[in-house]
Amino acid sequence: MTVEVQRPRGVPLSKRQFYEEDKPFTCLDGSRTIPFDRVNDDYCDCPDGSDEPGTAACPNGNFHCTNAGFRPAFIPSSHVNDGICDCCDTTDEYNSGADCQNTCRELGRKEKEELQKIAEIAKEGFMLKKQLIQEAKQGLEDKKAKLGDVQDSKKDLEAKVEALRTVKETAEQPEKEAKERHLKAWEDQKAVIRMEKDKARMAAVFLELDDEADGFVSVAELQSHSELDPDSDGSFTESEAQGLLGGVDKVDTVAFETVWNNIKEKYVSENQPNADVPPPGETPQEETPDTVSNNDSENYPDEDIPEEEDDEDEEEDDEMDEEDYKAPPAMRTDEKTKDDDEEGPMPPYDQETQALIDGAQKARDEFNEAEKALREVEDQIRNLEKEISFDFGPSSEFAYLYSQCYELTTGEYVYRLCPFNRVSQKPKFGGSETSLGTWGKWAGPEDNIYSVMKYEHGTGCWQGPNRSTTVKLTCGKETVILTMRNFRSSLDNTLKGSQSLQQNY
Repeated sequence: MTVEVQRPRGVPLSKRQFYEEDKPFTCLDGSRTIPFDRVNDDYCDCPDGSDEPGTAACPNGNFHCTNAGFRPAFIPSSHVNDGICDCCDTTDEYNSGADCQNTCRELGRKEKEELQKIAEIAKEGFMLKKQLIQEAKQGLEDKKAKLGDVQDSKKDLEAKVEALRTVKETAEQPEKEAKERHLKAWEDQKAVIRMEKDKARMAAVFLELDDEADGFVSVAELQSHSELDPDSDGSFTESEAQGLLGGVDKVDTVAFETVWNNIKEKYVSENQPNADVPPPGETPQEETPDTVSNNDSENYPDEDIPEEEDDEDEEEDDEMDEEDYKAPPAMRTDEKTKDDDEEGPMPPYDQETQALIDGAQKARDEFNEAEKALREVEDQIRNLEKEISFDFGPSSEFAYLYSQCYELTTGEYVYRLCPFNRVSQKPKFGGSETSLGTWGKWAGPEDNIYSVMKYEHGTGCWQGPNRSTTVKLTCGKETVILTMRNFRSSLDNTLKGSQSLQQNY
């Protein structure tokens, strides 16, 4: 049974003691004392309006709605008797003639139903929270156990990597020495071939120059080849020719060997007018990139090497390791040099050398595989340590959000939230994704710090700061993004389940 305590109209029960009918009234701000019959006389005597709680006389006064059956409320005194029903119990319109209906009991009933629904959701949410906490606790124990196992396997892998490194280095040393021997033998062989070719050409040139076939090359015979002019001034004089012959008028085949070194680079064979030497009477020109073949790209200055050749070189470098060890140079036709054209390709490795190469390559493959496995284990350890040390709430109740993502589609964008990782938005009908921030910290008030997440350092706004996101968490039965609020300076989202969401640009 409810008992109504008598008090002046508009006075809340908490201030009843200040309004004693048999005593003078003192303004609540203590500014003055007036007879009690001047309370609610529709004239404002107190500066704080406390003498007129039930009228509209004081502009700064407040009227208390009792609202029995619902929630009490305060309204400005100016709303009293203004013809509009503000209090659900109609007490504010006692003298206006307004047709007000008492709706307090109906409002109270609806509020009670809403509160019961909220209480049921909160109860289910609480049970879910307990379950999540228990799962997080078990998950943490599992991760710690797994971390221990992985750390043990890391020690085994480290020992294996070092053992295979020794095997690899041991196998590579004889491989290197065998390949160097093979290369040196090939270089020596090429030198012999070049020397024999040079002697053969020298003998052929001697015969070409010896027009009289007397076994000598004379000054006059040498002058017939104007391309040999030392200063290339267009006049090959007798004295210049004699200088090339070592100061004599003629030389035999033996003495011609000394002359040959002075003329062989310029000499143009009469029988080979299309050879790679300048025609008679012309000065040899230095090769330029325009006249160099694709296989002679090493003659290009660095800045002149065509981009396509750079790309080919990069592709060749990617395959270099395997080819260097598994295939002898004779198989690599794409890298033939000018020397290859003259002396032929390098011979294949002999059986013993190839066996060393194959053995070293096998050791390298096994070492690389073990080293890759070790890196993967180290990554796994880092991820486990990060997750174990992560702050997922006072009882790790938010741990289940880790590695999960949630989306909300609006009329224009698809928003994606990956808790403890990142937030992004992408145009609904195509376009690039924009980062709205990566995980920063818990950012709720001191008494409830785990109620708000902060994501920072997103994509920069045009002529503005980097985007950021604030996620507000509320209790619920499922985890979903509920709402988003957009401002020019911020975007506010609500994620629910145990969550809610807000984002700042």
